[in-house]
Amino acid sequence: MAITGVHHAQITIPRGAEEQGRQYYCHLLGLPEIEKPESLKGRGGFWLQVGDRQVHVGTEDGVERSSTKAHLAYHVTDIMAWRQRLQEHGFQILDGVPIPGYERFETRDPFGNRLEFIQPLA
Repeated sequence: MAITGVHHAQITIPRGAEEQGRQYYCHLLGLPEIEKPESLKGRGGFWLQVGDRQVHVGTEDGVERSSTKAHLAYHVTDIMAWRQRLQEHGFQILDGVPIPGYERFETRDPFGNRLEFIQPLA
């Protein structure tokens, strides 16, 4: 008996904010949306494919997302281009505590979810 990996992670956005969420995650970040099972479509939100894992974007109200350290860390290439792209779209860049062997920064999505972008140093 063993845990062999992570299948998906879930974040949440406010109910009814799916189109704004798709604009950020699918259009700005370029993550492909994948179809949710029919049995879950009525619950709102959408799912994304990120490499060989999934991010499920669910909906819920009454959550203060900007007050938590919980986050997803996206492994990226060309971290400086990501920093510039997000800044150009008005997102604040926060430098994280250095981790040996990596370049990284943090930001918040339009709903307050904390995101980390991380790239190994050459």
